[in-house]
Amino acid sequence: MWEWFIDFLTTVLAGIESFVGDWGLAVIVLTVIIRLILTPLMAHSTRSTARMQVMQPKLKEIQERYADDPTRQAEELRKVYSEMKFNPLGGCLPILLQMPVFFGLFSVARDISQLDANASFFNILPSIATSCSAMVESGDWVAAAPYIVLDILFGVLTFIPMVLNTSMQDSSQRSQTTTMGAVMAVMMLMFGWGVPAAVLLYYVTSSLWQVIQQKVITQRVVEKAKAEAEAEAANRPVEVDVVRREKKPRPHKKN
Repeated sequence: MWEWFIDFLTTVLAGIESFVGDWGLAVIVLTVIIRLILTPLMAHSTRSTARMQVMQPKLKEIQERYADDPTRQAEELRKVYSEMKFNPLGGCLPILLQMPVFFGLFSVARDISQLDANASFFNILPSIATSCSAMVESGDWVAAAPYIVLDILFGVLTFIPMVLNTSMQDSSQRSQTTTMGAVMAVMMLMFGWGVPAAVLLYYVTSSLWQVIQQKVITQRVVEKAKAEAEAEAANRPVEVDVVRREKKPRPHKKN
């Protein structure tokens, strides 16, 4: 199954290359196509997350009220998720769908080098199948410079989208996300040092798309979703737990 996917991805990339005339540009075009396909999923995920931000006070109230009853707490949370049409795992779906392409490009880069020994990105990257570390080890610093810049972008563009996501978080969550983003950026910088340039091109293009999407599209989606959620919350009747006192019998009058 995996080999079939690699062959399919290589064929698609080769088809795009025959049209655009450059392997690096073909990787970028493939990335844009994938991101376009995932845009509706991303919009739905963002809309759901924004709606849930409005319901955070309600969720916190449920967690505090049923802190000693995990089963009831989970049941009440599920009710809120159902009402708001929110899937806690929905935000992971676009990322999971991209993972096969991301890891598949490792093998595709090898296949590309066999199909075309001069598979490059115009005159910027002499070979998209070569890693940054290999270019540095070659001693040709002029040729290695674009690879180093691409690896730095690989790390920076891991951090930026995570920071942009903090706009819908509270202060404590924002601090945790920023710290985690910085750690992830350093890890990806180290990871990117040894991967083929084709993988870096894919990730950098995808991350740039995500940044633009968050700034241009997501903000509008979030504002609209929050307004809808606030309107629904305002129109939803408030549930009040009423405890009725047992009536005591009225005393009989003495004759």
